[in-house]
Amino acid sequence: MRQEQTTVIIQHYLDALPGDTATEPIIRELLERAVGRLRLLCATFLYKRYPRLTLPPLNLETDELLGGVVARLLTALRTTRPPTVRQFFALVNQHVRWQLNDLARRLDEQPAPAAIAESGVAAPPGSTASGLGPDGRRMLGAIEGLPEDEREVFDLVGIQGLTHAEAAEVVGVSQKTVQRRLNRARLLLAGQLADLRPATRSDTPPPSDTPAP
Repeated sequence: MRQEQTTVIIQHYLDALPGDTATEPIIRELLERAVGRLRLLCATFLYKRYPRLTLPPLNLETDELLGGVVARLLTALRTTRPPTVRQFFALVNQHVRWQLNDLARRLDEQPAPAAIAESGVAAPPGSTASGLGPDGRRMLGAIEGLPEDEREVFDLVGIQGLTHAEAAEVVGVSQKTVQRRLNRARLLLAGQLADLRPATRSDTPPPSDTPAP
Protein backbone atom coordinates (compact mmCIF):
# COMPACT_ATOMS: atom_id res chain seq x y z
CA MET A 1 0.00 0.00 0.00
CA ARG A 2 2.82 2.40 0.93
CA GLN A 3 4.57 1.70 -2.39
CA GLU A 4 1.35 2.47 -4.29
CA GLN A 5 0.98 5.77 -2.39
CA THR A 6 4.59 6.66 -3.19
CA THR A 7 3.94 5.95 -6.88
CA VAL A 8 0.93 8.27 -6.87
CA ILE A 9 2.90 11.02 -5.11
CA ILE A 10 5.85 10.72 -7.51
CA GLN A 11 3.47 10.90 -10.49
CA HIS A 12 1.91 14.04 -8.98
CA TYR A 13 5.32 15.75 -8.88
CA LEU A 14 6.19 14.59 -12.40
CA ASP A 15 2.93 16.10 -13.63
CA ALA A 16 3.81 19.35 -11.84
CA LEU A 17 7.17 19.77 -13.59
CA PRO A 18 6.92 22.61 -16.10
CA GLY A 19 7.52 21.85 -19.74
CA ASP A 20 10.17 24.49 -20.36
CA THR A 21 12.40 25.50 -17.44
CA ALA A 22 12.42 23.31 -14.38
CA THR A 23 11.33 24.56 -10.98
CA GLU A 24 14.03 23.64 -8.48
CA PRO A 25 11.69 23.25 -5.44
CA ILE A 26 9.50 20.76 -7.31
CA ILE A 27 12.52 18.68 -8.35
CA ARG A 28 13.84 18.63 -4.80
CA GLU A 29 10.47 17.67 -3.34
CA LEU A 30 10.13 14.93 -5.96
CA LEU A 31 13.51 13.45 -5.00
CA GLU A 32 12.72 13.74 -1.29
CA ARG A 33 9.47 11.82 -1.78
CA ALA A 34 11.27 9.16 -3.83
CA VAL A 35 14.30 8.89 -1.53
CA GLY A 36 13.20 5.58 0.02
CA ARG A 37 13.07 3.86 -3.35
CA LEU A 38 16.22 5.62 -4.52
CA ARG A 39 18.13 4.33 -1.49
CA LEU A 40 16.80 0.80 -2.10
CA LEU A 41 17.91 0.89 -5.74
CA CYS A 42 21.36 2.20 -4.80
CA ALA A 43 21.80 -0.51 -2.16
CA THR A 44 20.66 -3.24 -4.54
CA PHE A 45 23.00 -2.18 -7.34
CA LEU A 46 25.93 -1.63 -4.97
CA TYR A 47 25.78 -4.85 -2.96
CA LYS A 48 24.55 -7.19 -5.69
CA ARG A 49 26.49 -5.93 -8.71
CA TYR A 50 29.45 -3.96 -7.33
CA PRO A 51 30.22 -5.43 -3.87
CA ARG A 52 33.96 -4.78 -4.12
CA LEU A 53 33.29 -1.05 -4.21
CA THR A 54 32.23 -1.41 -0.57
CA LEU A 55 35.73 -2.64 0.35
CA PRO A 56 38.98 -0.66 0.75
CA PRO A 57 40.21 1.59 -0.67
CA LEU A 58 36.81 3.07 -1.61
CA ASN A 59 34.60 1.72 1.23
CA LEU A 60 31.54 3.00 -0.62
CA GLU A 61 28.31 3.11 1.39
CA THR A 62 24.73 3.31 0.17
CA ASP A 63 24.14 6.88 1.32
CA GLU A 64 27.34 8.07 -0.38
CA LEU A 65 26.20 6.51 -3.65
CA LEU A 66 22.72 7.96 -3.11
CA GLY A 67 24.18 11.46 -2.70
CA GLY A 68 26.02 11.20 -6.00
CA VAL A 69 22.97 9.85 -7.82
CA VAL A 70 20.72 12.58 -6.42
CA ALA A 71 23.21 15.22 -7.61
CA ARG A 72 23.12 13.68 -11.09
CA LEU A 73 19.32 13.62 -11.06
CA LEU A 74 19.08 17.25 -9.96
CA THR A 75 21.04 18.18 -13.07
CA ALA A 76 19.24 15.76 -15.41
CA LEU A 77 15.74 16.80 -14.33
CA ARG A 78 16.43 20.41 -15.22
CA THR A 79 16.22 19.40 -18.88
CA THR A 80 14.64 15.92 -18.88
CA ARG A 81 10.91 15.43 -18.32
CA PRO A 82 10.03 11.77 -17.60
CA PRO A 83 6.23 11.77 -17.98
CA THR A 84 5.59 8.59 -15.95
CA VAL A 85 6.90 6.91 -12.80
CA ARG A 86 8.16 4.06 -14.96
CA GLN A 87 10.28 6.42 -17.08
CA PHE A 88 11.45 8.30 -13.99
CA PHE A 89 12.88 5.10 -12.48
CA ALA A 90 14.39 4.12 -15.83
CA LEU A 91 16.26 7.45 -15.63
CA VAL A 92 17.24 6.65 -12.02
CA ASN A 93 18.57 3.21 -12.99
CA GLN A 94 20.63 4.76 -15.78
CA HIS A 95 22.26 7.28 -13.45
CA VAL A 96 22.95 4.69 -10.75
CA ARG A 97 24.78 2.55 -13.32
CA TRP A 98 26.70 5.55 -14.65
CA GLN A 99 27.76 6.58 -11.16
CA LEU A 100 28.96 3.07 -10.27
CA ASN A 101 30.68 2.56 -13.61
CA ASP A 102 32.51 5.86 -13.19
CA LEU A 103 33.73 4.89 -9.71
CA ALA A 104 34.76 1.45 -10.94
CA ARG A 105 36.72 2.88 -13.88
CA ARG A 106 38.59 5.25 -11.59
CA LEU A 107 39.61 2.36 -9.37
CA ASP A 108 40.64 0.30 -12.40
CA GLU A 109 42.95 3.11 -13.49
CA GLN A 110 44.75 3.17 -10.14
CA PRO A 111 47.80 0.93 -9.59
CA ALA A 112 46.50 -2.23 -7.94
CA PRO A 113 48.36 -3.17 -4.73
CA ALA A 114 49.07 -6.81 -4.03
CA ALA A 115 45.93 -8.10 -2.41
CA ILE A 116 45.23 -11.10 -0.22
CA ALA A 117 42.46 -13.24 -1.65
CA GLU A 118 39.25 -12.88 0.32
CA SER A 119 38.35 -15.86 2.51
CA GLY A 120 41.24 -17.79 1.00
CA VAL A 121 39.62 -17.81 -2.43
CA ALA A 122 41.53 -16.31 -5.35
CA ALA A 123 39.81 -13.62 -7.38
CA PRO A 124 38.67 -14.70 -10.84
CA PRO A 125 41.05 -13.97 -13.72
CA GLY A 126 40.68 -10.51 -15.17
CA SER A 127 39.00 -9.09 -12.07
CA THR A 128 40.15 -5.89 -10.43
CA ALA A 129 39.90 -4.23 -7.06
CA SER A 130 36.63 -2.68 -8.19
CA GLY A 131 35.16 -6.03 -9.16
CA LEU A 132 34.59 -4.73 -12.68
CA GLY A 133 37.19 -6.30 -14.95
CA PRO A 134 36.99 -6.57 -18.74
CA ASP A 135 34.45 -9.41 -18.56
CA GLY A 136 32.32 -7.46 -16.11
CA ARG A 137 32.32 -4.38 -18.33
CA ARG A 138 31.44 -6.54 -21.29
CA MET A 139 28.48 -8.02 -19.39
CA LEU A 140 27.25 -4.56 -18.44
CA GLY A 141 27.60 -3.47 -22.06
CA ALA A 142 25.53 -6.46 -23.18
CA ILE A 143 22.82 -5.57 -20.67
CA GLU A 144 22.84 -1.93 -21.81
CA GLY A 145 22.50 -3.14 -25.40
CA LEU A 146 19.32 -5.15 -24.79
CA PRO A 147 16.12 -3.87 -26.40
CA GLU A 148 14.42 -1.35 -24.10
CA ASP A 149 11.56 -3.62 -22.94
CA GLU A 150 13.87 -6.55 -22.22
CA ARG A 151 16.48 -4.37 -20.50
CA GLU A 152 13.85 -2.78 -18.26
CA VAL A 153 12.50 -6.12 -17.06
CA PHE A 154 16.01 -7.57 -16.64
CA ASP A 155 16.92 -4.54 -14.50
CA LEU A 156 13.83 -4.87 -12.33
CA VAL A 157 14.00 -8.64 -11.78
CA GLY A 158 17.62 -9.60 -12.34
CA ILE A 159 19.31 -6.59 -10.75
CA GLN A 160 16.85 -4.88 -8.43
CA GLY A 161 15.41 -8.18 -7.21
CA LEU A 162 11.72 -7.43 -7.78
CA THR A 163 9.30 -10.32 -8.12
CA HIS A 164 7.56 -10.87 -11.44
CA ALA A 165 4.35 -9.46 -9.92
CA GLU A 166 6.13 -6.31 -8.68
CA ALA A 167 7.89 -5.81 -12.01
CA ALA A 168 4.57 -6.25 -13.85
CA GLU A 169 3.03 -3.53 -11.68
CA VAL A 170 5.90 -1.11 -12.33
CA VAL A 171 5.96 -1.72 -16.08
CA GLY A 172 2.20 -1.92 -16.46
CA VAL A 173 2.03 -5.33 -18.17
CA SER A 174 1.00 -8.85 -17.19
CA GLN A 175 3.26 -11.24 -15.30
CA LYS A 176 3.34 -13.47 -18.39
CA THR A 177 4.67 -10.57 -20.43
CA VAL A 178 7.34 -9.96 -17.79
CA GLN A 179 8.34 -13.61 -17.98
CA ARG A 180 8.51 -13.54 -21.78
CA ARG A 181 10.65 -10.41 -21.82
CA LEU A 182 12.92 -11.81 -19.12
CA ASN A 183 13.36 -15.04 -21.08
CA ARG A 184 14.21 -13.09 -24.25
CA ALA A 185 16.73 -10.99 -22.33
CA ARG A 186 18.42 -14.09 -20.94
CA LEU A 187 18.56 -15.72 -24.36
CA LEU A 188 20.07 -12.61 -25.92
CA LEU A 189 22.66 -12.31 -23.16
CA ALA A 190 23.48 -16.02 -23.36
CA GLY A 191 24.10 -15.70 -27.09
CA GLN A 192 26.33 -12.63 -26.76
CA LEU A 193 28.28 -13.94 -23.77
CA ALA A 194 28.46 -17.62 -24.71
CA ASP A 195 32.26 -17.61 -24.67
CA LEU A 196 32.22 -16.60 -20.98
CA ARG A 197 30.33 -19.74 -20.01
CA PRO A 198 32.52 -22.09 -17.92
CA ALA A 199 33.79 -25.00 -19.99
CA THR A 200 32.15 -28.36 -19.39
CA ARG A 201 33.61 -31.79 -20.02
CA SER A 202 31.87 -31.97 -23.36
CA ASP A 203 33.46 -28.62 -24.32
CA THR A 204 36.98 -29.79 -23.50
CA PRO A 205 38.93 -30.88 -26.60
CA PRO A 206 40.58 -34.33 -26.49
CA PRO A 207 44.31 -34.56 -25.75
CA SER A 208 46.56 -34.01 -28.76
CA ASP A 209 47.85 -37.59 -28.64
CA THR A 210 44.35 -39.04 -28.67
CA PRO A 211 42.69 -39.06 -32.09
CA ALA A 212 39.25 -37.53 -32.09
CA PRO A 213 36.48 -40.01 -32.99
